[in-house]
Amino acid sequence: MRYISTRGAAAPLEFEDVLLEGLARDGGLYVPESWPTISPDEIAAMADWPYEKVAQRIMQPFVPAELAEALPGIIEKAYGTFRSDAVTPMISLGGIQDGLHLMELFHGPTLAFKDVAMQVLGGLFEHVLAKRDERVTIIGATSGDTGSAAIEAVRGRERARIFILHPHGRTSDVQRKQMTTVDAPNVFNIALEGTFDDCQNLLKAMFNDETFRDRVSMSGVNSINWARLMPQIVYYFIAALKLHGPDAATKPTSFSVPTGNFGDIYAGYAAAKMGLPVERLVIASNQNDILTRVMNTGEHTLGPVAKTIAPSMDIQISSNFERLMFDMLGRDGGAVAQKMSQLKDDGTFTLPEASLDTVRGLFGAHRADEQETLDAMKRAHDVTGELLDPHTAIGVVAALADMQSHPSESSTPMVVLGTAHPAKFPAAVERATGQTPPLPEFLGDLYEREERYDVLPNDLAAVQAYVAERV
Repeated sequence: MRYISTRGAAAPLEFEDVLLEGLARDGGLYVPESWPTISPDEIAAMADWPYEKVAQRIMQPFVPAELAEALPGIIEKAYGTFRSDAVTPMISLGGIQDGLHLMELFHGPTLAFKDVAMQVLGGLFEHVLAKRDERVTIIGATSGDTGSAAIEAVRGRERARIFILHPHGRTSDVQRKQMTTVDAPNVFNIALEGTFDDCQNLLKAMFNDETFRDRVSMSGVNSINWARLMPQIVYYFIAALKLHGPDAATKPTSFSVPTGNFGDIYAGYAAAKMGLPVERLVIASNQNDILTRVMNTGEHTLGPVAKTIAPSMDIQISSNFERLMFDMLGRDGGAVAQKMSQLKDDGTFTLPEASLDTVRGLFGAHRADEQETLDAMKRAHDVTGELLDPHTAIGVVAALADMQSHPSESSTPMVVLGTAHPAKFPAAVERATGQTPPLPEFLGDLYEREERYDVLPNDLAAVQAYVAERV
């Protein structure tokens, strides 16, 4: 398996180099040169497999043979940290709508879906770096959940330092403290005076500064790194298998995905390309709805970032959309590079209708404002007793909107991806339901733990100096 850049100018790489490179040298994102497929017979055979065995089968085609042999141990260790043996358990929300389900992706060590991939990613880094006798400096940007999941996966590892940029004052207290209270010599937290988009732009600028990148042996854990997305493909197969058993090979499933940086829902697209029968992938946006707008109108125009009760979705630049756009534009890297250059220069580009039509049959897109989100949280609690975090509630709003607009597909089950534990957003949950969700026991003293972070200006030179000094 080789990987190619969405912008077409960087040399193709194999998996281990993609893992350590993160972002392609031409500024693009790596994607598989071709999609491996899982046959219907193979999908049916997975019906009674445990999560770990399914994960091994789904990820194996993406990695070289030597690493494939190590995968079972890496996967077992990764999911040994989860509080559920099912890893991603699923419950019915049929009281709200027939055929509606919730897959809980927040049973890992930092209570967010990012753990499902990040715990595997930490093991992959450890294995490959030990084999090569190398060290890396991991730099990541977070709107709230990626940072703590990445830190948890890398803390204490001898061959990696990790620097995480988060937008100062724009995460929940729990999200921030999960990052900043980790006492490990290889962990550094930067509170950037700006938005998540500012954090992500600086991250990409550091990747694109090849002198700096090589000097500090830079790598990444954001979903711009293909190895971050790969483990997320698995739970789409798991959801279908839980709903349909062996018939998952032929019966379709739909998914509603709270969407910020587009990585989680792109993993669903990858699952469909690999042979999973997916009816609909619903992009669930908050009022920072650039993805809903571009899918509905073709206009990709940046606007101001509104601060909301769903901070992980307070984004205007969804990096992984470039991966989908690569396919929408016929895998023409030059055309993608032109669009991204236009976005950088003018803050806008337009996708042709013909390109949009290639994915509109699969993708839907809906937005939820603050009141709709709070109403969905209240309704879920009143009807089912479940407490939803605001991001997951947006997924419910979008799921219901899409089910209503596609009544002909009413027999297809809809799975909302539950992206975070409600205790990560206690203020929003209490505001909607009157209930304060408690933190799990192992995080019971989180608010008392000492924080360690540095506030830096939104300035590339300042951040690079900070990193270089500590490396």
